[in-house]
Amino acid sequence: MPNHDYLIIGGGMTADAAVKGIRQVDAAGSIGMISSEQHLPYNRPPLSKALWKGESEEIIWRKTPTENVTFYRSVMAKNIDPSENKVVDENGMSYSFGKLLLATGGSVRRLPWNVEGVIYFRTLDDYRQLRRLTEHGETFVVVGGGFIGSEIAAALGVNRKKVTMIFPEEGIGARVYPRSLSLFLNSYYGSKGLQLFANDALASIEKRDGKYLIRTSNGKELVADGVVAGIGIQPHIELASAVGLSVDNGIHVDEYLRTSRPDIYAAGDVANFYNPALGKRIRVEHEDNATSMGDTAGKNMAGSSLPYHHLPFFYSDLFELGYEAVGELDARMHIVEDWKREFREGVLYYLSESRVRGVLLWNTWGQVDAARALIAEQGPFDARNVKGRLPV
Repeated sequence: MPNHDYLIIGGGMTADAAVKGIRQVDAAGSIGMISSEQHLPYNRPPLSKALWKGESEEIIWRKTPTENVTFYRSVMAKNIDPSENKVVDENGMSYSFGKLLLATGGSVRRLPWNVEGVIYFRTLDDYRQLRRLTEHGETFVVVGGGFIGSEIAAALGVNRKKVTMIFPEEGIGARVYPRSLSLFLNSYYGSKGLQLFANDALASIEKRDGKYLIRTSNGKELVADGVVAGIGIQPHIELASAVGLSVDNGIHVDEYLRTSRPDIYAAGDVANFYNPALGKRIRVEHEDNATSMGDTAGKNMAGSSLPYHHLPFFYSDLFELGYEAVGELDARMHIVEDWKREFREGVLYYLSESRVRGVLLWNTWGQVDAARALIAEQGPFDARNVKGRLPV
């Protein structure tokens, strides 16, 4: 049975950051990484951004340290025995640990039809599958108008593919952006040649003679060479739940990223943590949180006592538009819009209970730290005194 001072379940950005965090505190301790992926850790954001703009796959690799690190790839951890500090994988192999990190991420939400070849875009293999399809295919359907759906649709559009987006909301990103901006994105994507079926959903999908035959709830019919579904993820909490760890919208951790068992930590997409600036528990599915949280978890597993109070940011590219954002972005909040050029360059403030809860820096760069500081302020804030707080 392999024995490791530190064992990590997961092989993504969080796992890589944890290895590097451990090594900053413990240069020699043995580390094991159990991952269902066949690849070493890599950056996910380029899969829906830079790689579609001509960048090489070489940019994605995270260069995880390898000295006294053992990678167990293409294998699933099946259960944890916390009383014996042991993990068992799907093949029955056991691994013992001193400290364990759950960096299990999330499982993609799937369509109700089991149709061969539909791409639930999340991994490098998903990117490669879609890239191969684009070499001979011309027509694509993207299901979902949220973060991943809007990025993949734009990426395919940049590569001159005929793209149809299908989503149940009125506009792209409708759960995040104010209605005016969401509807602008509809027209903006339309101007790039994309077809949008808003307020609609898939009613059926089948594959016939290498093509996908799609019917929507509104009676539209489509034929496509490929279908990509970007409809979100569910935190992968099954291992944690099975051994009685505290779970609710992810795995609950304390400020040192420990679960309800002190030898087991959690970080990244799967971790539910308290953020002091927001004054509440949150779970974040973006790169900044994955890397910063993984780093802190690794250091704490190796003996440090660093509280994780970081408020993560995230970013996106949508054709020539892009943004950075901090905190909570919920279209149901009161949103104060401060545009330098309407829908092209500005700052949007998301207010709730007289506090700034989130900031959207739309085509506005270099102000993430200032946005974090503003969210941490007690206020009170309203439309009159928040506008102009960050330069446009």
